[in-house]
Amino acid sequence: MQKKLFPDQETLKARALFLGKKINIDVLETGDRLATFPLTVTVGTGGCAVLFRYGAVVLVGLTSEEESTFLKELNPLVSGAFESPETEEVEIHLKPAKSERVQDSIVLLQEFTLERLQIVADLLSKSVVLAHYETSLAALFDRIEPFADSLQQEQSHGREGRELLRQLGSALLVQHKIVGRVEMIDKPELLWEFPELDHLYQRLEDEYEIRERHHGLERKLELISRTSLTVLELMQHSSNLRVEWYIVILILVEIILSLYSIFIHGA
Repeated sequence: MQKKLFPDQETLKARALFLGKKINIDVLETGDRLATFPLTVTVGTGGCAVLFRYGAVVLVGLTSEEESTFLKELNPLVSGAFESPETEEVEIHLKPAKSERVQDSIVLLQEFTLERLQIVADLLSKSVVLAHYETSLAALFDRIEPFADSLQQEQSHGREGRELLRQLGSALLVQHKIVGRVEMIDKPELLWEFPELDHLYQRLEDEYEIRERHHGLERKLELISRTSLTVLELMQHSSNLRVEWYIVILILVEIILSLYSIFIHGA
């Protein structure tokens, strides 16, 4: 049986924040636990927070003061905190007579149950994580483009090679985070226990274009990796050619010195 929350309210505000690389939720002591997976705790006078290990938190039904206080308490548990966390907000309206969906950027729910709000929080958290990495990959594209231009101009520098390796590492790290930690396109385990919520999950997933955005990131990651590897291989090839020329030059110098020696002694 699903647990009902916010019995006296018809409108809620949910705010998702991607705070950092990880939240150590195991030692969280704030609020009473409403659920353990995903971890959901009470906050303030009547709100709640849904926390995810991969660094995201979704705050539901909180005032601005309650949000600020909770985030300050949560800050010591965040590893690799971002200077400017990505955020996303949505209104949730209680509409018992209507089908559950997103209408005009508002989430319509038939009941304010814990499980329904956890489904909303799951997809909001994924959306805010996607937004963060979409911005990061756009910056990666901007940094890799000059290397490709310099290659076309037959310019090659060791510093650029090392920088390309860092770009490639950053791209692979993003792939690990969104696929390994966040499990972006995997359904939450909550749906195994409450399969009747699958329809709500599907509608919200479609509304936030989670799969499409995830596939878009994968294509960009593949392009970044392929571009970086290609440029590095060409730079390596150019370096090998230089080594071969050095060897040829040394051989020629040795031959000239030998001929000179023969000529001197012969004279």
